[in-house]
Amino acid sequence: MAATDFLPPSIGIIGGSGLYQIDGLTDSAELNVETPFGSPSDTIVSGKLAGRQVYFLPRHGRGHRIMPHEVNHRANMYALRSLGVRWVICVTAVGSLQERYAPRDIVLPSQFIDRTSRRTEHTFFGAGIVAHVGFADPICSALQQIIARTAASLGYTVHTGGTYVNMDGPAFSTRAESEFHRRMGFDVIGMTNVAEARLAREAEIALATMAMITDYDCWKTDDEPVTARMVFENLKSNAAAARDILPRVIEQIPLHPDWPEHTSLDHALVTPRDLWPEATVENLRSIIGRFL
Repeated sequence: MAATDFLPPSIGIIGGSGLYQIDGLTDSAELNVETPFGSPSDTIVSGKLAGRQVYFLPRHGRGHRIMPHEVNHRANMYALRSLGVRWVICVTAVGSLQERYAPRDIVLPSQFIDRTSRRTEHTFFGAGIVAHVGFADPICSALQQIIARTAASLGYTVHTGGTYVNMDGPAFSTRAESEFHRRMGFDVIGMTNVAEARLAREAEIALATMAMITDYDCWKTDDEPVTARMVFENLKSNAAAARDILPRVIEQIPLHPDWPEHTSLDHALVTPRDLWPEATVENLRSIIGRFL
């Protein structure tokens, strides 16, 4: 068994652009967590929110110091799992690829298209232990439904479903790329979330994404050109909406991790146990502890 088996199941929040702290946390403390994959983006803020144990991690670091391609997603997700996190809500800023998704709307994507180029950094496995998790439905639908219902009840414009296309960045799309993604039927575009979804599934964490729209991606030319000031104002509004929604979502999450995502490794580990290198076992103990 791993040490995580003795921790109360908790909830993680990964904050995106504009969301660098969470209001209303009680009993808060900052934790420096080191992992076999290096350091997370920042110290993790521990506390109670809506009566639940919550861990908050700003994806880009406080003050937005880390570019999208520099985010150590493995360290971030491993650190959360090592603290007992079994549900994670990812808040992320995105551009809209479709007319119907306006700035300040919330999209809860159900699918991803991965156009990144950092495959080896999007898995915990390797070094002698092979795993192939199921990823046909990358988002936890039960958690997504809680978010959708809550956001709508608070008066926010929320769209459930759709495809998030993940590009490398840090530069935004060319107009040709943006138009291509739009014509392919993708819904929103961002630079970070697909790695988080893949790693959460390997870590047996139920994940859902709140994609907060800051602007129409550059395919849209009939409106006033997007300015940094417009995006910044939308970021502030989106962050305020997330802080409004999250406590009400958290209080509805079950106490016990018994959703399908919480056993996603049951049939995924391919390498026989007697062939697992001990060094790799130690590195992955927070994830594979129940198999030891």
